[in-house]
Amino acid sequence: MYLEITYQREPATDLGYLLHKHPERVHTFALSYGQAHVFYPEVSETRCTAVLLMELDPVKLVRGRGPHGSGFALDQYVNDRPYVASSFFSVALSQVYSSALAGRSSERPELVEQAVPLEARLPVLSASGGCERVRRLFAPLGYEVEVAPLPLDEAYPEWGNSPYVQLTLRGTVRLKDLLSHLYVLIPAIDHEKHYWVGEDEVAKLLRHGEEWLPQHPEREWITMRYLKYQRRLADQALAKWSESSALEEGGEEQVEKPQRLNDIRLQTVAQLLRESGASRILDLGCGEGKLLRLLASERRFAKLAGMDVSIEALRRARERLPEEVELFQGSLLYRDERLQGFEAVSLVEVIEHIEPDRLPLLEQLVFGELGPATVIVTTPNREYNDLFEGLEEGKFRHHDHRFEWTRAQFAEWAEPLAKRNGYTVSFHPVGPLDEAVGAPTQLALFRKEIEA
Repeated sequence: MYLEITYQREPATDLGYLLHKHPERVHTFALSYGQAHVFYPEVSETRCTAVLLMELDPVKLVRGRGPHGSGFALDQYVNDRPYVASSFFSVALSQVYSSALAGRSSERPELVEQAVPLEARLPVLSASGGCERVRRLFAPLGYEVEVAPLPLDEAYPEWGNSPYVQLTLRGTVRLKDLLSHLYVLIPAIDHEKHYWVGEDEVAKLLRHGEEWLPQHPEREWITMRYLKYQRRLADQALAKWSESSALEEGGEEQVEKPQRLNDIRLQTVAQLLRESGASRILDLGCGEGKLLRLLASERRFAKLAGMDVSIEALRRARERLPEEVELFQGSLLYRDERLQGFEAVSLVEVIEHIEPDRLPLLEQLVFGELGPATVIVTTPNREYNDLFEGLEEGKFRHHDHRFEWTRAQFAEWAEPLAKRNGYTVSFHPVGPLDEAVGAPTQLALFRKEIEA
């Protein structure tokens, strides 16, 4: 079993610094069940490929804690473990690429936080859920996903496909993120962990999934599979993320509470939606459905819907909204047919929760795939932060924000976005207006240009 990682930005040999493995050497590591090797079959200034090759010793598998023979009598001796990417491979990743996975680089620390063009290829991945399941796991993370089924036997195509696939991922991401995605998702997809799953596995999942798993549309499925359907352990992890989400929401509301800014923001967006003339409204990142509740009693809206990544938030929204309001669980970065056909889309305090290098995926979804006549986006005005009591200098309004923009930065993002997609954009202050720094919330109103 092996993993190829290809880096395509000059100088591509920077991959050696990121992986802590020199491209001119072959690196060998002893593992509990065999050996792992890292080598570079391709090295140039424009393209560099590193291969992690893992060799499992069948005898050590039987004598150790490998497959336990639950499938059939010779399962310990005849199995797919030496040939497919599985939990064994995740262990190899964590040991061989430990510094890269942790995001450490003593020689080139500035590289670690850079999103770079990477391609990862796994020639054989055990995937009982098939190609579509694999795609649903990696696409929301911003990858271009190429996944193909492997036949049971090429000589007998009539036998159909095997439960294995070949996977290629392409994207502009941080290397540590790519490795953390593979570390968590490979054993979840395979569902054949070779070691005991206990409390320490919850800690590993929380650590390696901290930055991306709470927002993933398949969060519950991944958590349950990673922890081998141990409900007690899965509930611990899910509760931790729900608790963090509640603290994040509460933290921002606490900062803004004296101004009742959230109420003002929702009322402003609701009024602009009324003035837009749209009758079908979609609220992306709807949370507990507060904006939808403001609109639900008005007959002018023929269809209201909201989408959020948090199942818990949607559960609370469902309790408070009329049945005719549709709610979807999903990712804002993933194409979804359920989102088609709306005339207006709102994103209230959403974009700042997305990594800047992944914003193009959101832009493509909203302005490209959906293309509504009206789009409303609100986000914090960073210039106003100094006026909030209790907010430390230089801190964001809560720790899940990936950025907070000044008014100039917001305009630099919104104006070219509008022009590229055939919209006009206007900017509106929301909340108390300060002459020097503006309002606490900034709002962009995008309207599709009408062709003459």
